[in-house]
Amino acid sequence: MWKLGVISRSVFFLWLTACAAFAVAATSALTAGDSAPDFELAASDGNTYRLSDVLASLEEGGGVVLAWYPRAFTSGCTLECKSFAEEGHLISAYNVRYFMASVDPLEENKRFASAMKANFPLLSDADKSVASAYGVLHQDRFAFRVNFYLDANGKILAIDRNVNPATAAPDIAARLAELGFERR
Repeated sequence: MWKLGVISRSVFFLWLTACAAFAVAATSALTAGDSAPDFELAASDGNTYRLSDVLASLEEGGGVVLAWYPRAFTSGCTLECKSFAEEGHLISAYNVRYFMASVDPLEENKRFASAMKANFPLLSDADKSVASAYGVLHQDRFAFRVNFYLDANGKILAIDRNVNPATAAPDIAARLAELGFERR
């Protein structure tokens, strides 16, 4: 009887801890209509990008797509990056700048971009602070696969949390059309 009570209390406290963690994650998650957190991240192309500077450089009616991915050289991320590399013209047809981002070290993202023949920047958030600010950091290990669509003022227009890596680029292009971004 006593052991059952200890187990029951242990299960209860585990459940309570999980609920508290979920509540914290739910309250810190960004939603459409929120302002996107600014960032300054080094990229695979040798440049450093600050979101506020990218937004200021956009043509009227432009936007930004920030596509978080878990880890370079994994199967899903390889499919996603290939989609961007091979079908990125579908995204470039719209008045937006687009980036992939992960918590991988910069050198790893450079190797990944080279191997995938990526002609767009892969941002590196090695200290995980930006992934955390965007609510995509999973157990301080990697980023969830999530796409953020921002307007020229940095307002989040949409968030896609159910991303198909193999069709990432055409799916993003379709979402840009839905959101009313102009074609170039």
